[in-house]
Amino acid sequence: MSASHAAPPVLDRLRIGSAPDSWGVWFPEDDQQVPWQRFLDEVTGAGYEWIELGPYGYLPTDPAVLRDETARRGLKVSAGTIFTSLHHGPAVWDKTWAHVSEVATLTREMGAGHLVVIPSFWRDDKTAEELEPRELTAEQWTHLTTGTERLAARVRDEFGLDIVVHPHADTHIDTEEHVERFLHATDSDLVNLCLDTGHYAYCGGDSVKLIRTYGERIGYLHLKQVDPDILADVVAKGTPFGPAVRQGVMCEPPLGVPALPPVLEAAQELDVDLFAIVEQDMYPCPPDQPLPIAERTRRFLRSCGA
Repeated sequence: MSASHAAPPVLDRLRIGSAPDSWGVWFPEDDQQVPWQRFLDEVTGAGYEWIELGPYGYLPTDPAVLRDETARRGLKVSAGTIFTSLHHGPAVWDKTWAHVSEVATLTREMGAGHLVVIPSFWRDDKTAEELEPRELTAEQWTHLTTGTERLAARVRDEFGLDIVVHPHADTHIDTEEHVERFLHATDSDLVNLCLDTGHYAYCGGDSVKLIRTYGERIGYLHLKQVDPDILADVVAKGTPFGPAVRQGVMCEPPLGVPALPPVLEAAQELDVDLFAIVEQDMYPCPPDQPLPIAERTRRFLRSCGA
């Protein structure tokens, strides 16, 4: 058998899913987004069984209702998502915990085990307004790392959930340098990463290298690709993340970078069960656009062995 026709590797440690993000959903309510019922119907139709909650309030927040709606479609929840600005220090703790506890309650009730933590943006993803400096001070780094450890410990104690921090464009945890600084300053027993392959490439990072170097810190994956030509334009012009997404910087696999087979194989080699959730940023998008992309993406991932 020639190499070109060799069977794909068996990636049996990866649990593939998708998320509201792949349907253009960024906000709890927005008239440019598809209704939640349509998302659930279509994510099932595209061949996925795992989903994330997306922005809190998009899917029903009554656990009994959401359990019924997901169960009858054969869906299970892998994670909830929370937004934090812990680099601002203890002053934001109470407000942060109120948000986290709300999302964590629903996440636990849905049988999921993870909270994906997205740090706050230094520039607004809708208006592109710069909200604060791009670089943190030493004191802010300390607030960020100690605050994240505090959050992780309390989430684990009170909800039995693990947090996974999502390096994200236009936040203070973005580039390889910032990600490594964050990892070195946090306790691996408490704080691990949600590696988003698209965001990491967007910020100049190498996902395979990160998995190989810090494998024990990879707790969760978001599968995403960037269009290198659009990314080059975005970098050259300093375009903020929101407008870059509207330009189509996050593209359908396998059309962009990083190549996903080496990422998936490196993740498989960690020999731990990992969620690998497809997340193609598409806000806003026409309502009929997501389903065909989701179907093709699922077929592509199957062809990779996942």
